[in-house]
Amino acid sequence: MHEWALAEAVVSTVSQIAEKEGLKEVAEVKIKVGELQQIELEILEFALSQLKALKLKNTKFSIQKVRAELKCRVCGHKWIFRKEKMNEEVAEAIHFIPEIAHTYIKCIKCGSRDFEILEGRGIWLESIKGVK
Repeated sequence: MHEWALAEAVVSTVSQIAEKEGLKEVAEVKIKVGELQQIELEILEFALSQLKALKLKNTKFSIQKVRAELKCRVCGHKWIFRKEKMNEEVAEAIHFIPEIAHTYIKCIKCGSRDFEILEGRGIWLESIKGVK
């Protein structure tokens, strides 16, 4: 259900931007989804297709997943997040509240939980193309 809420937010935001920019129709919306959000892309795509407003009826939604890259603040090591190495319960917790990733993830080099998320968090609209 998390995906449906995100789809509603995307459709609402795109509609507001289209209105503000005076677009008669939105042709394409490029969306980036951070891997730490652990969004089921198929569900998000389906939700977007079902929630399209009148101005968005012909809109093509293009979704790209952004890999999560982390950097340890203690030793400086950078690594890529691997969901496959987590148990299902932990993955589900991070899916709903990505901010708690520090509770479950630690640096693969030194074991510190003090790291920053360089990429792969959140969902954002990269571009909106439309017709005026």
